[in-house]
Amino acid sequence: MAGSPVQVTGTVLTTRRVEAYHALTVVAPAVADRFRPGHFVTVAVGGPYSSMLTRRAFAIHDVKPDYGGTVEFVFSVRGPGTAWLADRRARDTLDLVGPLGRPFPLPRDPCTCVLVGGEYGSASLFVLADVLQRRGCRVDFVLGASSADRVFGALRARRMGETTTLTTEDGSLGMRGEVTDVLAGVIADARADVVYACGPMAMLRGVTAVCVEFGIPVQVSVEQAMACGVGICMTCVVPVIAEDGVTRMVRACTDGPVFLGERVRFDDVGTIPFDALGAPGGRHG
Repeated sequence: MAGSPVQVTGTVLTTRRVEAYHALTVVAPAVADRFRPGHFVTVAVGGPYSSMLTRRAFAIHDVKPDYGGTVEFVFSVRGPGTAWLADRRARDTLDLVGPLGRPFPLPRDPCTCVLVGGEYGSASLFVLADVLQRRGCRVDFVLGASSADRVFGALRARRMGETTTLTTEDGSLGMRGEVTDVLAGVIADARADVVYACGPMAMLRGVTAVCVEFGIPVQVSVEQAMACGVGICMTCVVPVIAEDGVTRMVRACTDGPVFLGERVRFDDVGTIPFDALGAPGGRHG
């Protein structure tokens, strides 16, 4: 059942290390039932008496029917909140809210799709690939990271994709360089109709530039820090050009995290452009 997000107490089923990352699978049937590729969850960290009040947001990597419905998410330890999560074990409980955000829009007809992932951003692309393939779409993967241990899902991509191209900045896996160095060749060879991308903002900016050159749409799932995940705190705003041509500061958590790449003003992320609606001294609506 698709619908509004729910807050649940989920039981950790499994924890595993995946190279440089951690993956947690949580029994959460109500979240799994409502899931669409591109959705995310927010997780309370630190326990009931913690001073860490803000939730952490994670893209959903996998959903399975086991135990009524499980949800898996992947993360890297970056601070005390994710360090606490990395210490969770089977049968621990977690407070989850989800599924959140706007999922990836799917093509109406079978087409050729290139899926681009940077670091653990690729975690959200595999359930998307599965849905696309069931709709008769061809899927090609381009995955990249700084080093081999930070490329997430290389083996799964090779199993699923028509082609899989891997890049690392240090040359330890695949081609030396970044995903944007090889993307044009993949788009041309596959005769791609659309690109889906998830990863760091700098990567999404480069991927969007390549797609604009080819004149094909790109759906980007942005990685922005989120404190609430439900549109209240305004910490995750991104400048996006709306259909009427006016730039608005939109919330990645509720208006995204998926946007049409050419509408995101990547050069202005982290600022409020002077011509944005409602900007100080700028447009007012």
